[in-house]
Amino acid sequence: MEEGFAGLFFSEESTDEATDNDEDDEEVEGADPFSACEALLEWTLGVAVGRFDVRLATGERQPPPDPDPFDPLPVCSPGMLQDENGLPARAAPAEYPLDLPPHGILVDDPGHPWDVVTRMEAVFDLVARDQAHAWIQEAEEILGRDLRDWLRRYAFERHLKRYSRSRRKAPLFWHLAPKSREYGIWLYSPTATRDTFYRIQNDYLDPKLKAAERRLLELRQHAGASLTGQQRKDLTAQESLVEELRAFREQVALIAPLWKPFRDDGVVLNCAALSPLFDHHRAWQKECAKKWDELAAGKYDWAGWAMHLWPERVVVACAADRSLAIAHGLEEALWVEGEDGKWEPRTDADEQIATLTAERRSPAIEAALDAYQRAG
Repeated sequence: MEEGFAGLFFSEESTDEATDNDEDDEEVEGADPFSACEALLEWTLGVAVGRFDVRLATGERQPPPDPDPFDPLPVCSPGMLQDENGLPARAAPAEYPLDLPPHGILVDDPGHPWDVVTRMEAVFDLVARDQAHAWIQEAEEILGRDLRDWLRRYAFERHLKRYSRSRRKAPLFWHLAPKSREYGIWLYSPTATRDTFYRIQNDYLDPKLKAAERRLLELRQHAGASLTGQQRKDLTAQESLVEELRAFREQVALIAPLWKPFRDDGVVLNCAALSPLFDHHRAWQKECAKKWDELAAGKYDWAGWAMHLWPERVVVACAADRSLAIAHGLEEALWVEGEDGKWEPRTDADEQIATLTAERRSPAIEAALDAYQRAG
């Protein structure tokens, strides 16, 4: 298996990782079995969500030739799944051998059609064929735990480390889960849209919570007057799961009307409002919560998130700082170049501020922001 893991991983994931993060090259090239195993599993997760092209591992597609030194940088790194135009694929290409999850969402939920472990096993089936089960077994032996437990407790930590460089942290696969990690969402962040958290709430969490509540009711109905030790254990576990799912669903419901992806803001700012959903990873949650506080305090008024949530403050700041106005596309509305070549605020800046602020205000966003801040 180690040879198969190495050949698969080094020919594919490393080509993509080199673009995103160069710091772990030494780890990849001289990987011990544990590191190689984790690297392959991370690649498998990437294939399952639509990041990497599995055909490079099966031989159905050959990697492009090495570019010349002065060629322009490609839009996509060689290992990425691409559409017919050479852009990141948002859906499975024609005749692609794997189904990809709707909207880049996989769920940690045994039995669900988009269960993350089931979809990763499908990748193994395609690549290793009749050796797939043996590969998974040996991987679990090397890791000292089963695949689901590794995903719940270690996969995001590894991914965060690999996609961090210096002070830049840019994980692509976001593990959203309550503290116990008995349930969770894996989100491929480049596919996220304004509606992503509504989809998570309506298509995944609501059905899961209803099923968990039904199961709890069944356990209570079948329990006798005197509970056995096993019945008491099952009831306690199910009650805990229902309680966590309710709290997790409430957090998602608070975030859904607020959240909107702004790619140019960077990953951490886009995750800032999601800090309650990273309760299972305290360091990353703390980082996101810090960015949220700094956003609210005006430290990142250049960001799309700042204009999205606090337009009254940010438009005024744009009238006082031309660089902010440029960042938000308001230079022409708020600034004018004088005959001496110097830029000055427009004489009707106050009127423009009122108009621009009114255009960007949203009572729905304001109400959602108030609810989010009160809950926090």
